[in-house]
Amino acid sequence: MINGTLILAAGREKSVLNRHPWLFSGGIARVEGQPAPGDVVRVVDTRGRALALAYYNPHSQIRGRILTWNPDERIDDSFWLERIRRAIRGRERLKLTPHTTAYRLINAEADGLPGLVVDRYGEFLVLQSGTMGIEKRKAQLVRLLADELNPVGVVERSDMETRPHEGLSSQTGLLAGESPPPELLVSENGLSFGVNLLTGHKTGLYLDQRENRQRVCQPHFVAGQAVLNVFAYTGGFAVYAAAHEAGPIINIDSSFAMLEQAERNVERAASRPDDQYLAGDAFRILRDYRDEGRQFDLIILDPPKFAPSKGDVPKASRGYKDINWLALRLLRPGGLLATFSCSGHIGADLFQKIVFGAAVDARREVQILYPLGQPPDHPVLLTFPESAYLKGLFCRVW
Repeated sequence: MINGTLILAAGREKSVLNRHPWLFSGGIARVEGQPAPGDVVRVVDTRGRALALAYYNPHSQIRGRILTWNPDERIDDSFWLERIRRAIRGRERLKLTPHTTAYRLINAEADGLPGLVVDRYGEFLVLQSGTMGIEKRKAQLVRLLADELNPVGVVERSDMETRPHEGLSSQTGLLAGESPPPELLVSENGLSFGVNLLTGHKTGLYLDQRENRQRVCQPHFVAGQAVLNVFAYTGGFAVYAAAHEAGPIINIDSSFAMLEQAERNVERAASRPDDQYLAGDAFRILRDYRDEGRQFDLIILDPPKFAPSKGDVPKASRGYKDINWLALRLLRPGGLLATFSCSGHIGADLFQKIVFGAAVDARREVQILYPLGQPPDHPVLLTFPESAYLKGLFCRVW
């Protein structure tokens, strides 16, 4: 049911015609009708020409999120089911299973489902509702997902930092079926990981780093090499490095509980009596290593999001530069650096400039071997560059 109309301001229809799915408050001249938060509305230009259907939220700076550019389409069960099935078909064509049983199934706007993220962990689904429009239809979507995929259980992890901007509070817990065990075992490229779907970061694992873990930790890069894994979380990169006979691995994270899980995950891959797990502030530990003259062959920097908002970019840029400067000081000549940013407000060009600045200040010569990004189960919609949030560089340092 369509419950109102968004009339765009003069000249603001270009982004809609270019199929960008967000309608910001400044681009809307007025609202006709009385749509409630999450209701479907028609989007029209100043001449009254219908352009799209979106769901509306007056509490968000993003007033509308476009569902379809066909203003005559019905937004009913069949609409949602077709979008879900399209996303599932796209993942099936990636041929991830049976070696990988944890991956992204629905990637929000990039899959034509703004605000909805669904990750698969074996026989369980983890759902994130990021917008009022999805929140209003959550029970409907869970029912459709359960009918289509028959999971053992559906868990909600709608505890993202963006929820308050939509006028929503955090929600976590079981939505349908059985609750997952405290440690659910899943496979990634044939390696085993234990995850806690209810308390882990994001939805349990950083699934977007799967291909990067494999590329960075190839045997010819890590075998016999001293590895420093910074912001280790539950040991994703360390598991791959251990499986390929890396030398001693030092894992650093702020959470002792996450490091305990990392140690269990690494031990499933190989017996590692010489590895270390250090809970503490990564910046401080790396400064101590610098003062001690420590050196490593491979350093992995996979920090949390330093720039949650656009206003955080200057401070975040300083943080990224500092941690990369420290890492560059700790690498042996010819050593390797895998460095990442998951901050959507830090673009790939800016991130490369930040690492460039760190290299100049550290007086190291740095070669980019190849860029790193998100895997194909986290597709990027060409008309929605914001969906390309993960960027990284794999470098050799002299």
